[in-house]
Amino acid sequence: MTYQVIIPAAGLGKRMQAGKNKLLLEINDIPVLVHTLRVFEEDEACSGIILAIHPQDEREISALLKKYLISKVLSLVPGGDERQHSIYNALKTVKTDGIILVHDAARPFIRKDHIHRLTQKAEETGAAIMGVPAKDTMKKVINGVVMETVERSSLWAVQTPQAFRVSLLKKAYKTAEKDKFLGTDDASLVEQLDHPVSIVEGDYDNIKLTTPEDLYFAEAIIKKREKEFY
Repeated sequence: MTYQVIIPAAGLGKRMQAGKNKLLLEINDIPVLVHTLRVFEEDEACSGIILAIHPQDEREISALLKKYLISKVLSLVPGGDERQHSIYNALKTVKTDGIILVHDAARPFIRKDHIHRLTQKAEETGAAIMGVPAKDTMKKVINGVVMETVERSSLWAVQTPQAFRVSLLKKAYKTAEKDKFLGTDDASLVEQLDHPVSIVEGDYDNIKLTTPEDLYFAEAIIKKREKEFY
């Protein structure tokens, strides 16, 4: 089963404190964005990548695509003020009605077998997301005061990719635009249509690189995977 993937890469990444787009930072001498793109470049099921970028990064990103032989990028589209706007800009360029994935560019450790299980579930149900069960005790806090301990067994930490039938995701985005609804992820827009969203268990390595400390975790994950390979 083939799919296309939208990768929003237009964020400034202020919490990374890098002074530039965090996706251009390097792990093992390779930019974060390239690590992520390679997963889909090397996946035979991926038929195309659509990148939403900040215009100021276009020249550098285009050079990276050429340098690292990333050939599956179909287009570079301008990002918007919010992640949701960037994804909608990219989604409007999708002409097929198969399965579309949305994946955070700052999650370079997604595994291909997990992608395949996710796309299969989306083909069956129309909407599926990746996640892992919550490991910590969870508490609801308001104004610095614990209000209650939340039952952990039903809580999941949501990741990307998230996968949908193209027609369903386009309808969700069009409805959100009409209703001026800004969701926290793509699934939240689909949920507004009362369409059920399935969840597929991923793994805890699929972290999002957000703060400087995450770069240390990234290096540790790479070293762990090198040991697994050998």
